[in-house]
Amino acid sequence: MYPVRYPTYQVFLTAVLALVATVVLTPVWIELLKRRNVGQVVRVDGPQKHLVKAGTPTMGGVLIIGVVTAVYFLLSRRDVSGLIALFALLASGVIGLVDDYRKVVKERSLGLRARSKLLWQFAISAVIGLAVVNIANIPANIAVPGTRFAIPLGSPAFSFTLFGAEIVVPILYVAFIYLVFISATNTVNLTDGLDGLAAGTVTITVLAYAGIAFRQNHLELAVLSAAVAGACIGFLWYNCYPADIFMGDTGSLALGGVIATLAILTRTELLLILIGGIYVIEGLSVIAQIISFRWFGTRLLKMAPIHHHFELKGWSETQVMVRFWVVTGVLAGAGFALFFMTGPK
Repeated sequence: MYPVRYPTYQVFLTAVLALVATVVLTPVWIELLKRRNVGQVVRVDGPQKHLVKAGTPTMGGVLIIGVVTAVYFLLSRRDVSGLIALFALLASGVIGLVDDYRKVVKERSLGLRARSKLLWQFAISAVIGLAVVNIANIPANIAVPGTRFAIPLGSPAFSFTLFGAEIVVPILYVAFIYLVFISATNTVNLTDGLDGLAAGTVTITVLAYAGIAFRQNHLELAVLSAAVAGACIGFLWYNCYPADIFMGDTGSLALGGVIATLAILTRTELLLILIGGIYVIEGLSVIAQIISFRWFGTRLLKMAPIHHHFELKGWSETQVMVRFWVVTGVLAGAGFALFFMTGPK
């Protein structure tokens, strides 16, 4: 590990090392996936031009997670907050891995049932919430951006003893953590519908969180964020249109989980609505489409999520990808600027 007296260098080195490792290792992973016939199963109800992507190697998220984990352990001190965020990445990745396995091996394009996925996400978010309160000692409240006001969620609560230690369970706060967690993981998963779209938007989002964590003197969170950003940039070399590999649910759920946990650990959960605004837009587009069709018998969009709507309007995949990156940059930049102006000095 490099000296902590050079924290900026450490964060930069982490991003570069993760980037280089991903660029070097991805061709090896692609070849292995091809030998195992691990190819993408394309939705038959999606855009018809996506059918040519069937069979493209998927589960690239396994490599992203592996690189992030290795680089983080190599260049960090592995404090409590960093390990909680890493747990979110790994645990969410396992859910995605099971989902991808069912799609590829069982040839079920929908993968895990929604109920099962939400149940496992609740279990992960509960562990995160309890660790945040009882190990990281973060208050069970919601900080309001731009103010010194915080919404208390510490009661009602109950406690129990585990291995001689008292574990406090603030019910409302754990429920709030679950809401943040499922929102981030599943909307990032929705965004992963075009070549390079999820990897690019996640890169921008976690770079904003690297800056926030660095300003809060959470060096380990900044290092982990940098590792995620570097790995995603390296992955983009092979994932940009036309993609040689997809990250699969293994990657998108893992990346969504770590974004949610970074927001929780930096106490910027409400600010995530702006920083991760592109995911809010994607999620709301699906909700709006469902409501419009079920209540009014008409479709608001040509297809949901909204990136498919613009595809069907004539935008190329590259146009959608780059323009969504631009929107993500504007929103993440605005969120970071708001934090910088009102956050700790």
